[in-house]
Amino acid sequence: MKANVIVHRDFQVASIDPRLYSSFLEHLGRAVYGGIYEPGHPTADEDGFRRDVIDLVRQLDTPYCRYPGGNFVSAYDWQDGIGPRSERPVRLDLAWRTRESNQIGVNEFVDWCKKAKTEPMLAVNLGSRGLDSARNFLEYCNHPGGTYWSDLRRKHGWEAPHNVKLWCLGNEMDGPWQVGHKSAHEYGRLADETAKAMRNFDKSLELVVCGSSHSDMKTYPDWEAEVLNECYDSADYISLHMYFANREKNTLNYLARTTKLDRYITTIGGVIDYIKAKKRSKKTIGISFDEWNVWYHSNQQDKDILAKNEWPDAPHLLEDVYNFEDVLQVGGILNTFIRRSDRVRIACIAQLVNVIAPIMTENNGPAWRQTIYYPFYFASKYGRGSALQLITDAPTYDCDEADDVPYLDASAVLSDDGQTLTFFVVNRHPQNALDLDAQLDGFANARVLEQVEMTHPDLQAVNTARQPETVVPVKVENAKIEDGRLRAALKPQSYSVIRLSV
Repeated sequence: MKANVIVHRDFQVASIDPRLYSSFLEHLGRAVYGGIYEPGHPTADEDGFRRDVIDLVRQLDTPYCRYPGGNFVSAYDWQDGIGPRSERPVRLDLAWRTRESNQIGVNEFVDWCKKAKTEPMLAVNLGSRGLDSARNFLEYCNHPGGTYWSDLRRKHGWEAPHNVKLWCLGNEMDGPWQVGHKSAHEYGRLADETAKAMRNFDKSLELVVCGSSHSDMKTYPDWEAEVLNECYDSADYISLHMYFANREKNTLNYLARTTKLDRYITTIGGVIDYIKAKKRSKKTIGISFDEWNVWYHSNQQDKDILAKNEWPDAPHLLEDVYNFEDVLQVGGILNTFIRRSDRVRIACIAQLVNVIAPIMTENNGPAWRQTIYYPFYFASKYGRGSALQLITDAPTYDCDEADDVPYLDASAVLSDDGQTLTFFVVNRHPQNALDLDAQLDGFANARVLEQVEMTHPDLQAVNTARQPETVVPVKVENAKIEDGRLRAALKPQSYSVIRLSV
């Protein structure tokens, strides 16, 4: 089977915002306690942070990390997580029915971000709290000193301001499950007033307002239109969330769900353009896809834990163990974000450690890379620069999710210095290899630098603490340049990265 591609150096989609490869940590399960923070662990540093986890996060080079939620933030009082640890209250977290010790708060999280070489993307509570709490939180974090809140931060031991520039105004406020759930009008008004108050403190802040929790919400896409109608002038981004599952055990249907993701982005892009025209605005709101991942493997386990109604501390919640099939899905999701990087400027894999995450840990034990770590790693490392338009002609299939789904899923990125062209390629076909034939226009003297491939005979193969390298990338050498064309054999159900010097 043959897959034809045409790519031209000058036909660019957009300059990719590096924040497309951001991450997310919520006070949920073992994401924080037992994930990034475990005093007494053999690798713990002087602040109790696991060095083995920090090393794995650094390799991902994730520019921003969203915190502290997620559903958790909508009933969270940020003041519970500051001051002497011995005086911090233990609270019941209504979102995940667990106990929160508040041993990690905003100051410790910012310290962890510096160690992990990432930046904080903070969320404010617009569910149970509101504008006043948000502006105080901002002043505590960002003001140098000489005021009540900034001097309180200094008293707590953080002399210099945190200078957090990226803020989320609530989380999934369209969802009836959310503490403080609001109508689109109610939320839009609150977000607008909160944004204006925060901008009165610092006009350079970037603010993200809540879009739909997923594209099957009954209020979608009216929610986005009404919210943006209220706060278009004061917002910079609107957030979208989407999770992927293969409960019916149909691989081709599962992998086709990236077409739904693409439609989601297209639809909200249209809503943004409509409100922009209605407002006669010159500004274009971007999309912050600040929750995305595969999530379904742990659903029954999660139900069993929560059904006990025991309010546990840092339980094993949402600990999906990812398989090789999920590598193909995550590779396709990232390809979609690259191809739609004109719209999607920020994206956060949800989450980073233990909770539906590329990194797993054992308490007092090892940390290891899950299968999905690798496509995220390659996209983050080589997917920065300019996304190029691809014209593709490949065999297709029909399924319940969509018709005419191409077996080839591909994106291409030209590095900022114009010296390297990287293809990220998924072959969805279960039996047949694809012979990739890519016409390289404007890329004279191209040569293959590297070809990396991920494949496995068992779609259900996973990495574990005892066998952490069951599913890993390997270098192969079948890609070649002939007459200005890239040719490569793509194995059935494979994920490939092909880098060219151009």
